[in-house]
Amino acid sequence: MTPSERIDRMIAELTDWRGKTFASMRKAILAADPEITEEWKWMGSPVWYRDGIIAVANAHKGKVKLTFMYGASLPDPDKLFNAGLEGNARRAIDWLEGDKINDRALKNLIRAAIAFNQAKAKKPVKKSKKA
Repeated sequence: MTPSERIDRMIAELTDWRGKTFASMRKAILAADPEITEEWKWMGSPVWYRDGIIAVANAHKGKVKLTFMYGASLPDPDKLFNAGLEGNARRAIDWLEGDKINDRALKNLIRAAIAFNQAKAKKPVKKSKKA
C-alpha cells in the first residue's frame, strides 16, 4: 500500500468531523505545490515533503494537528500557528470541531516551508580557515 493510499484509508476511517477536516487540510497542502510528496512515518503519521519535511499531521481525539518541522522560522502573517508556540523549531496548527481551514493562508504557509527547505539545502558549506 502506498503512503497516499494509507492516508486515504486513515481519512475514510475518521467518520466524524476530523475526517472532513483532515481531507480539506490535505487537499490544500497538495494544491500548494505539485511536487509535494506524501509519506507514512512514525507508526502512522502522514508526512508531506518537498526538498525536506514540510509538515506532519495527526488526528487526535479532539483535534486535527498539523506540525511544521521548521515552523518557528516561517512567516505566519495570517496567524495560523496556534500550538507549539514555545518551541525553537516546530510550530503547529490545531483545528477543533467547527474550525474552518483557511486554504489560501495554509497554501502560503506550505509554500513558505518549501522555500525554507530549499534555502536551507542551498546554504554554502563554510570553508575552514588555514592557519
